[in-house]
Amino acid sequence: MLRKHVQRELIGTHLFLCYWQVLLAAAVCTKAGKAIVSRQFVEMTRTRIEGLLAAFPKLMNTGKQHTFVETESVRYVYQPMEKLYMVLITTKNSNILEDLETLRLFSRVIPEYCRALEENEISDHCFDLIFAFDEIVALGYRENVNLAQIRTFTEMDSHEEKVFRAVRETQEREAKAEMRRKAKELQQARRDAERQGKKAPGFGGFGSSTVSGGSTAAMITETIIETDKPKVAPAPARYNPVYHQQPQNGRPSGPSKALKLGAKGKEVDNFVDKLKSEGETIMSSNMGKRTSESTKVYVPPINMESVHMKIEEKITLTCGRDGGLQNMELHGMIMLRISDDKFGRIRLHVENEDKKGVQLQTHPNVDKKLFTSESLIGLKNPEKSFPVNSDVGVLKWRLQTTEESFIPLTINCWPSESGNGCDVNIEYELQEDNLELNDVVITIPLPSGVGAPVIGELDGEYRHDSRRNTLEWCLPVIDAKNKSGSLEFSIAGQPNDFFPVQVSFISKKNYCNIQVTKVTQVDGNSPVRFSTETTFLVDKYEIL
Repeated sequence: MLRKHVQRELIGTHLFLCYWQVLLAAAVCTKAGKAIVSRQFVEMTRTRIEGLLAAFPKLMNTGKQHTFVETESVRYVYQPMEKLYMVLITTKNSNILEDLETLRLFSRVIPEYCRALEENEISDHCFDLIFAFDEIVALGYRENVNLAQIRTFTEMDSHEEKVFRAVRETQEREAKAEMRRKAKELQQARRDAERQGKKAPGFGGFGSSTVSGGSTAAMITETIIETDKPKVAPAPARYNPVYHQQPQNGRPSGPSKALKLGAKGKEVDNFVDKLKSEGETIMSSNMGKRTSESTKVYVPPINMESVHMKIEEKITLTCGRDGGLQNMELHGMIMLRISDDKFGRIRLHVENEDKKGVQLQTHPNVDKKLFTSESLIGLKNPEKSFPVNSDVGVLKWRLQTTEESFIPLTINCWPSESGNGCDVNIEYELQEDNLELNDVVITIPLPSGVGAPVIGELDGEYRHDSRRNTLEWCLPVIDAKNKSGSLEFSIAGQPNDFFPVQVSFISKKNYCNIQVTKVTQVDGNSPVRFSTETTFLVDKYEIL
């Protein structure tokens, strides 16, 4: 009796498992039965799954509108997707209601990773789809997950990556603080040496003609400027179980090949190449922040004369979504570089046509009275020379305002709720006609887990980054001939999901009309040939 009771229990358990054994395989195939992507959740040979999918189109009855078809051994649950089919192969004893719910989730996953429901697009993102399929079903059983959770799991948010970024930022801050401290010590040593009438070893003054001292000062100046610039650290490579292979041995001996703080050249290039080979998109900017090094890609090379000036402006701007300028701050500087010592004793003729009320400040070794009265930049001691082969900041200015008329490029974003989500209208308008903005990128955040936006009217081009949930509106040039434009798109979400909007651009014309029009020798006022490089770029530009 006990043996019969146990047999009945085992038979009942087996029937229960068979009833809830949901999925044998999930596949995306053509209407002819050709498999594009297939994921088996139980032991099945390739010949078996290809035979099942090849037989699927022949079993369909066009006269009925069922979304499933059965054979003697399996059940096909399917959903048409334009020229393709999303097919689930289940046992005949599975719960059909559960199968249909699972099928709907599979069908929603595909547009998350594929822009178009075409064979080539599915093949290009096959591994992303397989990873997502594994989050839905495990060993043939449906997992209790939704679309947002699948997206979170497949992105593989890493605590180690966050720790790596935090440690790297801390190291950069400490290096920056140490650099400033060393610079202050050297400056204090120079001042002490000047008071005692001695020459500071290895460090020349601003007006000194000593090449070695000037080079040392240039090195310190360039290092401080490099440290002050915003840095975008490349993220660690995403773990990919298909291509990743664990090391078999212990840590190898010899020099380390890891990316080090401040490393340049070959190590950085190799690291970027590895990211590209693993499918990462390497951008030249980071959501509105561009360094001077990245601008070299956009600014064509210029012919540098023996006297070269670099005029650079950076803008930080924050606006409200309902209008109103919260804060706008602009910093500009003229950097002088002399490569021939015979042009060390010169004067710069500055033309200031600014009417916005900028605050000007000259270098302490520049004759302020001469600049105030005649707009000339020259040393206090005309017998001394500017440093050679070093970048020297001779004039800087600052503008801070909340006046809306000073905004160079206005952005209006109007999200309005509709029946299925939001219709978003965004437009730009150039207020400064003398500016020419290049490589403009307007980045709009999107809600996660809702797929790609439906683009309506568009001026320029757009890029949808499904991994970062952003829509980038790209405009090559905005100038007086192309002052305004608009973009319309529809997507599921709430109005607050589309803020903050971030803007980045670069311009070869500065915002404040401050230019060097002429360079002359101190003796004789004979003109000197010079070259100028002008850059106006974004440090932060947000609509909150």
